[in-house]
Amino acid sequence: MSKELKAKQIREMSHEERMEKLGALREELMHEMGISAMGGAPTSPGKIRSLKRQIARILTVMGEEGAD
Repeated sequence: MSKELKAKQIREMSHEERMEKLGALREELMHEMGISAMGGAPTSPGKIRSLKRQIARILTVMGEEGAD
């Protein structure tokens, strides 16, 4: 997983870059939640929470700019 995205970094991205990053983060979150649901130990304890926050940040910035 890459380092956590900040809102400033997200605002500097183009719409296409945001959509790509959003898709990648959602895919990674789904993978981590699948491992967790099957009773496996996550690779790091805060990873799921971090992924959810990054997804929320991207969606918030996109909402602010009116680019759903």
